[in-house]
Amino acid sequence: MIAGRYRLDDLLGRTAMSEVWRAKDLELGRAVAIKLLAPEADTGRFEREARAVAALAHPNITHLYDYGHSEGRPYIVLEYLPGGTLEDRLHGRKPLPDGETREIVAGIAAGLAHAHARGIVHRDLKPANVLFDEDGRPKLADFGLAQMAAAGEGTLTEEGTLLGTAAYISPEQAHGEPATVASDVYSFGVILYRLLTGRLPFESSDPMELVMLHRDAPPPPVAQFRADAPAQLESTTMACLAKDPVDRPSDGAALLGELGLPAGGTGLGAATAVLTGDLTRVLPVPPPEPPRRSRRWPLIAAGLLVLALAGSALAYALTRSSRPARPGTVSSISLPSTQKQTTSATTTTTPSTSTQETTTAQTAPPTTAPPTTAPRPTTAATTTAPPPTTAPPPTTTAPPPTTAPATTTSP
Repeated sequence: MIAGRYRLDDLLGRTAMSEVWRAKDLELGRAVAIKLLAPEADTGRFEREARAVAALAHPNITHLYDYGHSEGRPYIVLEYLPGGTLEDRLHGRKPLPDGETREIVAGIAAGLAHAHARGIVHRDLKPANVLFDEDGRPKLADFGLAQMAAAGEGTLTEEGTLLGTAAYISPEQAHGEPATVASDVYSFGVILYRLLTGRLPFESSDPMELVMLHRDAPPPPVAQFRADAPAQLESTTMACLAKDPVDRPSDGAALLGELGLPAGGTGLGAATAVLTGDLTRVLPVPPPEPPRRSRRWPLIAAGLLVLALAGSALAYALTRSSRPARPGTVSSISLPSTQKQTTSATTTTTPSTSTQETTTAQTAPPTTAPPTTAPRPTTAATTTAPPPTTAPPPTTTAPPPTTAPATTTSP
């Protein structure tokens, strides 16, 4: 038992620095991987590795769950990845299928981009440090040699020593220079070379000879061992294996660009479609379509507009017909058939229970005037107002003049 919580079940691996166990988290009931530091190992280096992994959170990087000490031994609790390592998939000297190669290197590049953006250099990238989860997703592991440049940390080993595995070491590391993000890019190129051809660009049984070859010898072209390699993956491989770090893709994000992937990497809002050609295209997820408007709305709007115009025209007609007649005009309205309508020479306003309005061609002045002779009858225009009844002809023959006193128009 570790820390009274983690039960060690199976030993997964052991090195001079540490040992890794598959364990059971009894509190959460899940499988985990526990890395225990060897008694003679550097405690400070182990703690810095824990900080490096804890500073990262990405689908293509191993997750750190816990860190502590048990009986004087530091331990790190990591997610358990049951899919094995990339080294386990490289049997014999056969290349992997191109579709599988694209998926693997896309995940590695995405993990490197995340680490590099936070100033962390892996410095020991190799197939044994690429693990797979239960869904087959590749994840970077073992940041034991990582350098936290962003936090101002120094190298995690003594000055002047060679870091990393000889078969994947960069030329600048072979020169004894500090590793940079471009060093991870070079190691990425060696991995990709092996996935495409089934062999390493430089091979030797002597580790120091391997280091010299990486430092000085030009890598053989991919086409020398495989003529049908995808052009995009081949060009990315040779660009990563440039001796001068300036000539390589600058970091993990640039690697994603070389592979035709967005800077955000895989699994972060983009659907990746692996095609049969040389390119890996990224298809953006389309935004949800806005609700479609009904086609009936334009027709309804047009109908409402027609009704509004008709109402305005009717109101105007009613207002115009209700205005009083101007002097010099004759107007009459239809009366009920039980009432008699006459036209007189003068204008008379008589209060009555029935409404009757008759105007003459001339309006009498407001002062008293002597009797006048009725003018000749005129023909008046007849307009029909509601209710819709038919009025008798409005024109009649005026009666003979009478001697009745003149009437005045009430104001």
